[in-house]
Amino acid sequence: MNTNTVVVDHERHRVIWAHDGVGGDVFDLFFKALTPEQRASIKVVTGDGARWIDSCVGRWCPNAERVLDGFHIVSWMTGALDQVRKRLWNQARHDGDEKTTKRMRGAKYAVLKNPDDLTGKQNDALDGIRNTDPKGQLYRAWQLKELLRTLLKHPIEQARGELNHWVFWASHSRIPEIVELAKKIRRRRPDILRTIQLGYSNARLEAFNNRIKVTIRMAYGFHHVNNLIALIMLRCGGLDIRLPQPRT
Repeated sequence: MNTNTVVVDHERHRVIWAHDGVGGDVFDLFFKALTPEQRASIKVVTGDGARWIDSCVGRWCPNAERVLDGFHIVSWMTGALDQVRKRLWNQARHDGDEKTTKRMRGAKYAVLKNPDDLTGKQNDALDGIRNTDPKGQLYRAWQLKELLRTLLKHPIEQARGELNHWVFWASHSRIPEIVELAKKIRRRRPDILRTIQLGYSNARLEAFNNRIKVTIRMAYGFHHVNNLIALIMLRCGGLDIRLPQPRT
C-alpha cells in the first residue's frame, strides 16, 4: 500500500474511509458510498492542491468549501526553493567556484527548515548565502518562503494584503522557479484565503499518516491490501471495542 487515499472526519477526529490508490476514480468511491443526505451535510473539504480533489468535490458536494492545507501550500514554496538552490549549486560547479558550491550544498537544510528549528551550524550556513549567489537569488527565495509561511497564520484581512504583496514580489523576483510558483499561487489565491479564514488544517491527517505507516509495518506479510485497510480502520477509526471480561 505505497499510495493511498485516507478520509478523516475533522469533527470526530477519526479515519472514516481508506482505499488503496489515489486520484479522482478512487475518491469517487468514497462519495458513492454516502447517501445524498450525507453528501449534502459536508461543509468543508480539506486536502492538497490536486485538481482531482477539486473536480470530485465540485461534482459530489458543490456547496462544500474547498480548503487547501497550509502544510502543502508551504511545501510548494520549499520545493521551488530547493530547485533554486540546486540550479545555483550546479551553476557554481560548472563555473569551478568551489567556495559557492560548498555553501550551496551546506545551505540545503538551512533554507528549508523553519528558522526556530535551525542548529547553530545551519544558522551560519544561512548567513553565508546572503551575498554568495548571483543577485542574492537563494536568500530572496528564502525570504519569500518565510513570508508565505507566516502570512498563513495571520488574520484574514492582514493575510489578504500580505498575499497580494507576496504575489507581486514573487512575480517580479526574476527567479524563474519563483515566478512560475507565483502563477500557481495567484491561481489558487481564493482557496488560500479561504484556508486562512476557516482555519481548517490537515495536520491531524498528517498525524494519522504516521500511525498508518506504523500499521503498514505491523501488517508486513499480509496477502491482501483489504486486510491492511481493515487494520487501519481498527486502529484509527475510533472504534470502541470492549473485550469480554475474563472469568474469575
